[in-house]
Amino acid sequence: MERVLAVWCLLGTCLGSLTQCTIPTSEFRLEGDYLIGGLFDIHLFRDQHYRVKPEAIECSDKKIIESSYRRFQMMRFSVAQINNSTDLLPGVSLGYELFDHCSDTENFPNILNLISFNGLIQPWSEQTRNLSKVIAVVGIYTSTATLTAAPLFMTDLIPMVSYGASSSVFSRKQIFPSFLRTVHPNKDVIEVILSILKHFDWRWVSFLYSDDDYGKDGLELFIRKINDTNICLAYSKGLNTDTNYYPILKQIEAQRIPVIIVFTAEWIAEALIGSAIKQNITNKVWVAGDAWSLNKKLPKEKGIRNIGTVLGVSEPTMTIPGFSDFIYATKTEAHCENVEEDKPCNQICNCSSQTAEKILAADPSFNFPVYSAVYAVAHALHNVMQCGGGRCNTNITVHPHMVLAEMKKSNFTLLNHSIRFDENGDPIFGSYSIVFWNDSGDAHKVGFYDFPPSFRFSINDSSIKWFSGGNVPTSRCSKECEVGYKKKQDGIHKCCFTCHNCPSGTYINSTADPYTCSECKETEWSEDGSTSCSLRVVDYIPYTDGGAIVIMVNTGVLVGLTVAVAVLFAINYNTPVVRSAGGPMCFLILGCLSLCSLSVFFYFGTPTVASCILRYLPFLLFYTVCLACFVVRSFQIVVIFKITAAIPKLQTWWTKYYGQWLIITAAFVIQALLLLIGHLSAPPKPYNDTKIYQDRIILNCEMSPKAFSGAVALLTFLCSLCFIFSYMAKDLPKNYNEAKAITFCLLLLILTWIVFATVYILYSGKYIQIINTLAVLSSVYSFLFWYFLPKCYIIIFQPHKNTQQYFQSLIQNYTKTICQ
Repeated sequence: MERVLAVWCLLGTCLGSLTQCTIPTSEFRLEGDYLIGGLFDIHLFRDQHYRVKPEAIECSDKKIIESSYRRFQMMRFSVAQINNSTDLLPGVSLGYELFDHCSDTENFPNILNLISFNGLIQPWSEQTRNLSKVIAVVGIYTSTATLTAAPLFMTDLIPMVSYGASSSVFSRKQIFPSFLRTVHPNKDVIEVILSILKHFDWRWVSFLYSDDDYGKDGLELFIRKINDTNICLAYSKGLNTDTNYYPILKQIEAQRIPVIIVFTAEWIAEALIGSAIKQNITNKVWVAGDAWSLNKKLPKEKGIRNIGTVLGVSEPTMTIPGFSDFIYATKTEAHCENVEEDKPCNQICNCSSQTAEKILAADPSFNFPVYSAVYAVAHALHNVMQCGGGRCNTNITVHPHMVLAEMKKSNFTLLNHSIRFDENGDPIFGSYSIVFWNDSGDAHKVGFYDFPPSFRFSINDSSIKWFSGGNVPTSRCSKECEVGYKKKQDGIHKCCFTCHNCPSGTYINSTADPYTCSECKETEWSEDGSTSCSLRVVDYIPYTDGGAIVIMVNTGVLVGLTVAVAVLFAINYNTPVVRSAGGPMCFLILGCLSLCSLSVFFYFGTPTVASCILRYLPFLLFYTVCLACFVVRSFQIVVIFKITAAIPKLQTWWTKYYGQWLIITAAFVIQALLLLIGHLSAPPKPYNDTKIYQDRIILNCEMSPKAFSGAVALLTFLCSLCFIFSYMAKDLPKNYNEAKAITFCLLLLILTWIVFATVYILYSGKYIQIINTLAVLSSVYSFLFWYFLPKCYIIIFQPHKNTQQYFQSLIQNYTKTICQ
C-alpha cells in the first residue's frame, strides 16, 4: 500500500491522508517532463447526423463504456508505474493529456490540442521546431476513429500507438508512417477464427460485421482467406446502431446457417445478441471477435443459454500487478477532484458511478495493449535520452520522430512478453485465447493460438458444452457425398451440391478435386463409385497355353502330312491318280498349304509388328495360290470332259500357252501387290484392346479393313470361281470326280469362316485367337483331307484303280453316255 500511496502522491492527489485533499486533480491531466497523449472513447456517442464543420461534442452526458474506462485507467496506472520506477527513465517524469474521444468523426478539438504548441498550430513553421507538446499518442480504440485522426499525427511523424485499431490499412507505411499498434491486425484475428472453423469442420457460415472500416476490413480478409478452402460464406451483413436485426436473423434461419461469426464492436454485439434472445433464435454457434468475446454483461443475460454456444477469440487475460491497488486508491480519492471551469468538455467524465469493483469487473480486453503501448513509448524515450546508470541525458532535445525511430526498434520484455514491432508497425508478440461462455457466465479459456514463429494452435473440445448435447454441431449446406460420388455445385456456393456416382472407368479423389470423376489410365480400370483405379490384367495367349500347344501340335502334324503326301506323290508321280490330281501342281498346292499353316505360330505370345504381319500375310498370300490352283484344276476338268467337244481349239491354246501357270502366277502377283499396298497404307500393329473387358487388356493386332479388303475380295472371287467350275463338273464319273472333292472342300471352307465370323461377333476375348487359328487349320486341313488323302488311299490300298486302262475305261464310258 505504501508503494501505491507514493505513486498517487506523484500524481498530486494526496500528501499524507486518504481522506484529505490539498491539490485539486484531474484524471485527464498529469504534468511531466514529457507528455503522452491519450485518446479513449469513454462515452458511447453515435450521432449519425451530417454536420458541415467540426464541432465539440458533449461526451459526459452519454452512456459510459465500462471497458473503455478501464483502459483509460490502465494508461494512467502505466504512467504512474513508470514514474515510480528507478530503472526506466530515471529522473525523468512522464505526464499525460487524455481526452474522451467519444465521437468517431466530429470531435477534433482534442486532436488539435495535442498537436498544437501553446495553443497554436503552425503548419508552415520551420520543421526543426517542436510544434507538438506531446512526444507520442496512445489511441484510438476503433479503426474508423483512427482513420480520421491518424493523418493529423502523421504530418509531423508523431508516433501514434493504437491499442485497438486493427484494420489492415494501418500496415501501409506509405500512408501511416508513424503509426504503430500493440494489438494484432484483423488478418491475425481472422486467421484464428478460420482455424476454429477448420478445427470443427464448419463450412456453412454467416459473417455479421460492423458497418465501418473495422468490420469491412474483417469481411474482406475473411472472404480472401476462405477462397482456397471448403468454407462458404452463406450470408454477410453490415450492422450499425440503427440496424433492424429481425430480418437479418430470419434470413440466417431461412438459410439454415448454424454458425454466426460476429465481427463487431461490443455495443453492436450486445444489441444483436439481445435481439436474438428476444426472437428465440436457438441452436446456433456464435463466434465472437476479440472486441466483445470477454464482454461481462452478455454472458449473464437472461436467456443467453437458449441461443446456442458462444465461442470467442480474445486477448489473453493478464493480471497486471498493482493495477487493482491503483484503482482502489484512485476511487477512494475521487471525491477530491474539482471540476475546473476552463476544462474542455471531453475531459469531463462524471464517472462517479464507476466504483473500483465495477472497473475491475469490466471487460479486460485490450488492457495489456494499452499497458504495452505506454511502456513502448517510455522505452523509446529512455533510449533517445541515452538513459543508463541511474540518470538520463536531459540536454538532448527530444522530437517525436526520434521517439518514433526508437519505437520501431523496440525489443524489451514486459510481463514475460517480448515487445517488438515488425516493419509495418504491427506487434511481433502475444497470442490469442479461445474462450467459451460457460453456464456460470464466465469466458472460460478452452484453447490458444500462438502466433509465428512459435506457431501453436489447440482447442480442448471436452471443455466445451455444446447446445447439441455433447456432439460438435455440424455446419453444412449439403450432406457430404458418399464414397465414390462426385459433387455437382448447386447454385453459387460450392458448399451446396448434389451427389453423382462416378461411372466405371473413372474414380473420384475427394481430396484433390471432389467435383470431377477422373478418367483411369488405359492400363487401369475401376468399378462404379471407385476412389482409385486398379491395374488391368494383361491378357494374351502365351506359347505355354494348353490351347496354343494343341494348335501348334496339329500344325506340326499337318506339315508332316503334307510332306508325306508330297513324298508319296513323288514316288507315284507318273501314275494316273497323281496326274489327275494335278501332277506337278500338287506339289505347289501342298507347299502352299504348309506355308499357310505357319501363320498359326504368330497368334501366340506378346504381339509385335512382325508377328501381326505374319499372322495374316502367309495365309492370305499362299492360300490365294492354292485357290488359284484349284480354280485352274476345276477349269481343266470341265474343259476335258465338257468344253473340248464344243471348242476343240481351247484345249490346244490352253496347252500351248501354259494357261494354268499364267493364271496361278497372275493370281499370286495380284495378291502380293494388294498386300503390299495394304501394308504400306495401314500395316497391322499391336493393339491393346481395353473395350471388351473393363478389368483386362487384351493384347491383339489391329488390322485395318481398308488394308485387307482387296486381298479378301480376291480370295472370295477365286473361291467363287472355283466353286462354279467344280459345280459344273458334279456329274462326272463316280470314280473319277476331283470336282466333287473340290466342291466339298470349298463348302467346308465357306462353313468354317461363317462359323468364325459368327463367333467373332458374339465373343471377342483373348481366345478368339485360338478360334482364328482353328479356322486357318480347318481351311488347310479341308483340302488335305478331302482332296489329297482319298488319292493317297487309292495309291496305297487300291492300286488296281491307279492304272491307265482303268482311267481310260472311265472316260470312254462317260463319253458314250454323253453321246447317247
